[in-house]
Amino acid sequence: MICMMIMNLRENCIDFFFVISVMQFFNEHISAATIDDAAAITALLNSAYRGDSSKKGWTTEAGLIEGNTRTDETELVHVMQAAGSLFLKYTGDDNKLVGCVNLQKHGKKVYLGMFSVSPVLQGGGVGKQLLLAAEEHTRQINCSSIYMSVISVRTELINWYMRHGYKDTGERKPFVEDEKSGRHVQPLEFMILEKLITPLQNG
Repeated sequence: MICMMIMNLRENCIDFFFVISVMQFFNEHISAATIDDAAAITALLNSAYRGDSSKKGWTTEAGLIEGNTRTDETELVHVMQAAGSLFLKYTGDDNKLVGCVNLQKHGKKVYLGMFSVSPVLQGGGVGKQLLLAAEEHTRQINCSSIYMSVISVRTELINWYMRHGYKDTGERKPFVEDEKSGRHVQPLEFMILEKLITPLQNG
């Protein structure tokens, strides 16, 4: 029985990574990131969410959380190597990484996190293209929805997601402060948003 469970798990992992390895996205600027991209992705996430650099864009959390660190490379590599985890990257014509999103398969759902776009390019469509690629990937691995955690007071960002089909599930989760990601200026909690994904049509 145990051997059968292990074999099924191995088969599921192989199927998941086969999809990643053969997948080509509709947007040629988007591809699967690798460990070699970890440093660039870490820098992008920190610049988009924390400190003065993030204030050049509209997705900053600088007014809610102090400090300059959203994550570090060690944590990022851990996320990248987790089972069912995929990082997508968006590179410009100069091959510079300007956007990213992490997708994690949990049963028939995909969790979307670590979503960021260079502050100087926000509002130019990069984020929308990454969302579309996330939906593309979700269909490819036969999942039925994408869900995410968003700080509940970030009304502008929540409204942007809702314009792209995400809905408030009514679920709330505490945002626990930690030393790495910065001190909270005010009490914060997460709102859970979700979008149902239309499956691929056979034939």
